[in-house]
Amino acid sequence: MNRNLDVAEVVALYFPMLRKTLLMDVRTNEVDGPMIRVVPMAKTPEERFQSLLKMRPRFGKPDSITIIPWPKFVQSLGELGIWDHIVRRYADLGSPKMVRECEKCFAQLRKFESDEVRNAITGENYETIWGARGIAEVEVAVGDDEIDLDDDDVDDDGLEDDFLDEND
Repeated sequence: MNRNLDVAEVVALYFPMLRKTLLMDVRTNEVDGPMIRVVPMAKTPEERFQSLLKMRPRFGKPDSITIIPWPKFVQSLGELGIWDHIVRRYADLGSPKMVRECEKCFAQLRKFESDEVRNAITGENYETIWGARGIAEVEVAVGDDEIDLDDDDVDDDGLEDDFLDEND
């Protein structure tokens, strides 16, 4: 992956769980420097090309975009050394401002992830497979069942006879 980050002019590192993309474009000209930005995830590569053209009209359509899915946690980019590699690439371009932009993007991604995890736990923007009504019905059905143990069902030790003897 680090090799892809080293040679590609434009990289879209996307986070499916967050529906966000870290869009990195290291192309420069007399007016515009490199760019790193957190953007909504595109539906298709063509949509990504079009959005990049709108963000950076002076560059035209890039020859290619390296698209990398990242189904893991954002923090794992740091733990695996990938984030440092990204920051170093921007630092090598000579702009301290870009290093700050990198860190700002990383903080944004971590915030989006934190919010998404919270939403999953609280159920906000999520739907359950089983509705609450179904759960209540099960609880009522279980609660209504009376357990009636006959003397035959209890062993000498007072416990319910749940298992058959090997000889039965």
